[in-house]
Amino acid sequence: MIDYRSVGLNEDDLKTMYKWMDLGRKIDERMWLLNRSGKIPFVISCQGQEATQIGMAYAMEEGDISSPYYRDLAFVTYLGMTPLDTMLSAFAKRDDINSGGKQMPSHFSQKSLGILSQSSPVGTQILHAVGAALSLKMDKKPNIAMSTVGEGSSNQGDFHEGLNFAGVHNLPFICVIENNKYAISVPDNLQYGAEKLSDRALGYGMHGEQVDGNDPIAMYKAMKEARERAINGEGATLIEAMCTRMTPHSSDDDDKYRSQEIRDGLKDLDCNLRFKNYLLEQDIINQDWLDALEQEHKDIVNKATKEAEQAPYPDAQETYTHVYDEGSIEA
Repeated sequence: MIDYRSVGLNEDDLKTMYKWMDLGRKIDERMWLLNRSGKIPFVISCQGQEATQIGMAYAMEEGDISSPYYRDLAFVTYLGMTPLDTMLSAFAKRDDINSGGKQMPSHFSQKSLGILSQSSPVGTQILHAVGAALSLKMDKKPNIAMSTVGEGSSNQGDFHEGLNFAGVHNLPFICVIENNKYAISVPDNLQYGAEKLSDRALGYGMHGEQVDGNDPIAMYKAMKEARERAINGEGATLIEAMCTRMTPHSSDDDDKYRSQEIRDGLKDLDCNLRFKNYLLEQDIINQDWLDALEQEHKDIVNKATKEAEQAPYPDAQETYTHVYDEGSIEA
């Protein structure tokens, strides 16, 4: 971990960051249990990427706009999506804030939190965020728009078009590649030939850097500096956060394309465990604090699960609500 004092953080900040990392993990783990017991149909996990997500979220300010990708559970939870919001989506219930139970889980959306609705084709969220950044610049607002993407999606055409536009127009935009080294089953050496994806920034005329995504302090520093550059009119930034996918691609994936040795070694790369051990070694937290947090988050997740399970499903008559224009058409 880099020195937290050097980036303006204090011990309370670190405890807060760990709390949100842990809550994201606990919600995620509960959804896997619900899936394996046949209660929810699908899970796509954030496990192993919480440090990246909370580090960057902690550097954002009110009024900033985000266009996250499907693994960003911890990120959107920090921004204000509640565990109940997440569970309602997982159960496809009527009051799901994202889509009213119509879209697959982890397609995050909440206007009041500045979270843009995600489209299913991967990479398209970058275009949405770049458009938002253009709007912020035109309106002279002191905010940024950001998008996250997996390293696999960074090879899609939308990625290049969006970043090129952001570079040409010097937009207050930040793109974070959460590089977990696998595009579903395709390893990084079969995805791209560059040593660093962040080096692509040079071609777009923007700042680029690679960061240890398992260190939330380093991620906070990179995001904070990127935001300051954007607000000061210095343009966009491409951050490549090197992180670890602790689970299969999704609940429908057996992960057999990774060797047993690789899968067994994933626990040693667990960002939550590493950050917890760091806080213990620095005497910032102790076991009593951790035990209390464990109980608090267990209660939160239990309550959200129970309420979502008991919530009503959408009525069949609502099938086309918020799908087609509901205004009148004059002949």
